[in-house]
Amino acid sequence: MTAEIPENWAPDACTLPTAQQPTRVAEFDALLSESVRAHTRPNRTRLELRLAADAVPAARDLAQRESECCEFFTFEFDADGTVMGITVPPGHIDILDALQARVSPAP
Repeated sequence: MTAEIPENWAPDACTLPTAQQPTRVAEFDALLSESVRAHTRPNRTRLELRLAADAVPAARDLAQRESECCEFFTFEFDADGTVMGITVPPGHIDILDALQARVSPAP
């Protein structure tokens, strides 16, 4: 069973226009449900996603665009790009929880 990200999951700190937020949520849903092969939560403020190699360009693009509207996110990729680290400040752990809840288990 996969948890739903509420429609209003974007915090007030997000500068993405409200009308564009559902599209961005759908992009995250697709990435998290289709392209994550494994994930770890090394601590409460960091989520690490191992991505399918073919998803890396889209993940980098999404991370770049999300960084522009939600400055509280820090996205990092390992050397080969297949591990995407997402870090948030303690006040935004609920957003990281919502993202982690959307990760589908590997087949």
